[in-house]
Amino acid sequence: MKKPDKSSPFYHQLKPLQKALSAPKAKPAPAVVAAPPPLSDHELFMLAAAGSRPIVHDRHQHALPRPSPWPLQRWHDEAQVMADAMSDFWPWDELETGEELLYLRPGMKLDTLKKLRRGQWVVQAGLDLHGHSIDTARLAVAEFLHDCRLRNQRCVRIIHGKGLGSKNKEPVLKLKLKNWLAQRDEVLAFAQARSVDGGSGAVLVLLKGWREK
Repeated sequence: MKKPDKSSPFYHQLKPLQKALSAPKAKPAPAVVAAPPPLSDHELFMLAAAGSRPIVHDRHQHALPRPSPWPLQRWHDEAQVMADAMSDFWPWDELETGEELLYLRPGMKLDTLKKLRRGQWVVQAGLDLHGHSIDTARLAVAEFLHDCRLRNQRCVRIIHGKGLGSKNKEPVLKLKLKNWLAQRDEVLAFAQARSVDGGSGAVLVLLKGWREK
């Protein structure tokens, strides 16, 4: 290629053009591609379920379960309600300390109480009130009797103690227990336990069966 003549009057006009042509060309900026919009939950589900087929089968209708004969209330809550209804004040609070506990619901045969005192009924459950205060003992008795009724346990024993550890050496729980038991509809009779079963520190209680009204 022939070199340009420097003496030519057009040489100085061509020199800037030569520099522009020999300069490196700038790379074009990459085109910005917009991201596609996100798919909705329905579109994602349809995409995942594409090609699937519904399962066809025969359905067997099970019989509905029979309702329980007992209310769906927690035993503790129901016992709390009954415990609140057991008053400490009863017309026969004048019972002297050490006197034997005896009770027979009106309409019951006297022979029932005699059998209970002689231990002819099998003791099916027991409750020990040692270490309880009056309030906790009342709730414990209510829960115990309620549980025994549900289990259809007829003869039970409650140990109330002889009061030797109390402040005045008096059987406080013994007197309270007498009042509480007399107010319970399910209690048919109660009597002081035999000496082999706790003597004056315990009481045997005869309860209604759960079918009895």
